[in-house]
Amino acid sequence: MNRLFLDVHALQTVPPSNINRDDTGAPKTALYGGVPRARVSSQAWKRATRTYFGDEHLLEPSELGVRTKKVVQVLTERITALDPSLGEEAALAVADEVVKAAGLKTEVPKRKADAAKESGVAPAPEAKYLVFLSARQLDGLARLAVDGAADIAAFLKEKKNKERVKEIADSQHSVDIALFGRMVADAADYNVDAAVQVAHAISVHRVENESDYYTAVDDQNTDEETGAGMIGTIDFNSATLYRYAALGVHQLAANLGQGLREDEPRTEPVRRAVEAFVHSFVASLPTGKINTFGHHTLPDAVVVKLRTTRPISFVAAFEDPVRGDQGGHVREACDRLAAYIPDIERAYSDADSTLTWVLRVGPNTLKLGDVGTEVGALGDLVAAVGQAVTERLDKPA
Repeated sequence: MNRLFLDVHALQTVPPSNINRDDTGAPKTALYGGVPRARVSSQAWKRATRTYFGDEHLLEPSELGVRTKKVVQVLTERITALDPSLGEEAALAVADEVVKAAGLKTEVPKRKADAAKESGVAPAPEAKYLVFLSARQLDGLARLAVDGAADIAAFLKEKKNKERVKEIADSQHSVDIALFGRMVADAADYNVDAAVQVAHAISVHRVENESDYYTAVDDQNTDEETGAGMIGTIDFNSATLYRYAALGVHQLAANLGQGLREDEPRTEPVRRAVEAFVHSFVASLPTGKINTFGHHTLPDAVVVKLRTTRPISFVAAFEDPVRGDQGGHVREACDRLAAYIPDIERAYSDADSTLTWVLRVGPNTLKLGDVGTEVGALGDLVAAVGQAVTERLDKPA
């Protein structure tokens, strides 16, 4: 399959907020262009994107995975659902053996082992690290576990059964595993190269963190009891962020293999995954301190490009920080992008093989309408990108 990349660029303004904190509790920042910028880590937005799939029902549960240390407990629940007669304790032991047969190390965390001495309830072993498995992989392991539950140790000593465990754990990847990859420290054979790269979102302008001093009143205080029941501070900033992600469609297709459903066109699972990713990346939002700040915004402008050359970020358009002399940053940021995109595309891209779509809101984004085909709504953008990807995949290599 020929290389095919999807670039997603977004400009999004957030009000006073603390979306993504550092180890001191302050909003993350970065130096770029010689000045401090607001920053939201790629991990924070990838997490928001991945959870949006299920929260907004963009994908069915069978197409998603679970990333957890509690893989033994998760597998136990599936085993008991298939065969309730096993009982939870027996199912737990079987699940643990199957997980270890897959090459994953498990142990009972010390804090839970100590607590068990008092309660008398044996806790489930856990993996030493987060394990990312698809729903179909977990279901397949559960069925295999039930087949050998009568004597799971003897069952797994048979070479064909142990090989089957590893085969199940490394096939039929979920969409989120195919997109964001998987790393297993003790079993490198299970590693999946991510099809998506997400940049740290940074502000297009200089930012200085501020601090909010707050108090809380004790509702039961009498008139004689003055003063606050609690006093604290929280750091925040506000910013117009440049967000960027690159999706290798060819890598996604390789990761998904034959897809997640039977009797469907080869390109269908890839189209579904691409559409879900574009929708989710654009519309999702990290929720750090959201109850405190209510920073519910959506992008002012989105530019999506489908190309055969290589991914291109447009962050350099903001290496010289936007000044905001007119009282805002969105208009100048959009004007910068509208000038920068055709310039760098002229120098480096293949215009004949590159498709561009633009979704924008309001008069401040007007100039961006000239850089590609305008679409009126997010649903239109998602559908147009999905159709174009399908057409490109259907072309002979």
